[in-house]
Amino acid sequence: MLIRLARETDYAFAVELYAEFGGAVPGISGEEGLAQWRTLLAHPGTSVVVAVDQESEAKAVARQICAPVCAIVTLHVLPNMTYLGRPYALIENVITSQEYRGQGLGRQVMERAIDMAWEANAYKIMLLTGKGRKDGGAKGFYESLGFSDEDKYGMTLRKLPARK
Repeated sequence: MLIRLARETDYAFAVELYAEFGGAVPGISGEEGLAQWRTLLAHPGTSVVVAVDQESEAKAVARQICAPVCAIVTLHVLPNMTYLGRPYALIENVITSQEYRGQGLGRQVMERAIDMAWEANAYKIMLLTGKGRKDGGAKGFYESLGFSDEDKYGMTLRKLPARK
């Protein structure tokens, strides 16, 4: 697998991944979605990391099409006034396609995003995860990467309902 930054040409596959993630939450697609994808990719301090199959990527480049995105994560590095002005980071929308789960791709895109946050001199990385499964699920996955819920409470105020 190849871990790299997302490109505009990854849009169609990204939309498919977001649809897998979304559940009852409405997604965005078509021209409106493409415009939002471009905005996301161009946003200062924002990086979208993807995993693509290297063989598919090579064939796609040769045929001038896009390769399937197997896993994705969005990293936002944000300016800050505390901690001597060091930025902090926020990770969102961590998704691995159902077809590729269990192969370590989620870990690989997360590790790349974590490395990027530290390279940007972030003093912390935050993320929220659902309270779903009791067997560890996503929470256990994030804990295996070093995340902890010991010193902070994650809270949200929503204008739209949470996904189910």
